[in-house]
Amino acid sequence: MHKFSVILVSILATGCTAKYAQQDVFSNQAKLDRQMPVTVATPVDGSYETTPYAASGDMTAAAVKTAFSYYTNRVTVIAACRELSCLRQSSPSGYYVIPEILHWEERATEWSGLPDKIAVKLAIYGPTGEQPLGSAVLSGKSKWATFGGDHPQDLLHEPIAEYVKAQY
Repeated sequence: MHKFSVILVSILATGCTAKYAQQDVFSNQAKLDRQMPVTVATPVDGSYETTPYAASGDMTAAAVKTAFSYYTNRVTVIAACRELSCLRQSSPSGYYVIPEILHWEERATEWSGLPDKIAVKLAIYGPTGEQPLGSAVLSGKSKWATFGGDHPQDLLHEPIAEYVKAQY
């Protein structure tokens, strides 16, 4: 009976934590300069199959802004920009960050057992380069035991913060 209790507690404990992954597309070889301003694009809202998720692009841009704000005082989100050329016209210097929502899936995990999932690609460009300084796909999967309170946007902050921290 004791072994069964230990196994049951272990299974429940692993179901109580969200899981995150990072897949580098292009690794940044140098650290970013804290004195340089950062301009963030607002991605197109995410969707899953035929379900669009309104304001998911704004929430993603806000999470990116928050993560960069720990390292520099000059972070701006440009809601009207989605690509590099627009960011460069809006802000002529600094780093440019282009988030792209690859996957946004909200599920009723508490009763279906299916987790919420996200995947966001972040690309960081320098003041003049056309190639990114760094780029990664950050993904998250919600915990199994959510008790009705989790959403995909809750999965944004931790992987984005960890990725940005590694850039500085």
